[in-house]
Amino acid sequence: MSTVTPPLPYRVAGTWDETGDTRSIELVPAGRRLPPFAPGQFAMLYAFGVGEVPISASALKGRHGGLVHTVRAVGAVSAALCRLRPGDSVGLSGPYGTGWDLDAAVGHDVLIVAGGIGLAPLRPVVHAVLGRQAAYGPLAVLVGARTPADLVYRDEVESWRGQARVEVTVDRAAPGWQGAVGVVTTLLDRLELRPERTCASVCGPEVMMRHTARDLVARGLAPHRIQVSLERNMHCSTGHCGHCQLGPLLLCRDGPVVGYDRVAPLLLVREL
Repeated sequence: MSTVTPPLPYRVAGTWDETGDTRSIELVPAGRRLPPFAPGQFAMLYAFGVGEVPISASALKGRHGGLVHTVRAVGAVSAALCRLRPGDSVGLSGPYGTGWDLDAAVGHDVLIVAGGIGLAPLRPVVHAVLGRQAAYGPLAVLVGARTPADLVYRDEVESWRGQARVEVTVDRAAPGWQGAVGVVTTLLDRLELRPERTCASVCGPEVMMRHTARDLVARGLAPHRIQVSLERNMHCSTGHCGHCQLGPLLLCRDGPVVGYDRVAPLLLVREL
């Protein structure tokens, strides 16, 4: 079981807007650094004088111990984090939870399906696969958002096109949008999946993950080759308080990344 770790001071090295209500924050150690994070793991970010919130790392800065977190301002703590400027300090503890199983994907085609800000925890997977392309089969990245204005990492996603199959869709178009319109699952029709050798990682709103995973199974992917990243109210980050319980799982400890073969029946129970 995870143990409580005191927050360490991290300094804001840079911030930039992703959308109208979402910012990315690059953090570097102000002294002692946290242990290395794996793609998909999360940290507890402490906005001093306001509170704490769990946020998955959206980029890992390697040997310097830096991290990038992409934060949507939806509450008091996340709004305070979005107001940070270079030179400010935050508290950081972690890493917590499970990450994406990249070892299981070695030698397989890799499919990334992201909805909205769900691309943030998947972005380190894209970086890892592109950094070791010889170890994996072809990479496909499917991205969906409510509107073009809600797309995160737009320039970076475009830059992946030379190394991966990239498809982007929005639920509602806007003037000037020339891309696809529709839910992200419609993009699966554009792929020639090899289900017997594909591993999929999915993150986004729960209803989107449920439908995506079910569609992938219907197309022949084995449930254990599909991973999803689940959110609940993570409070203690150690599996003690039970706030993040999903049936028999405590997602701060047993998740957030879980095999679809384990959670498929749980996602069908409305009360969970």
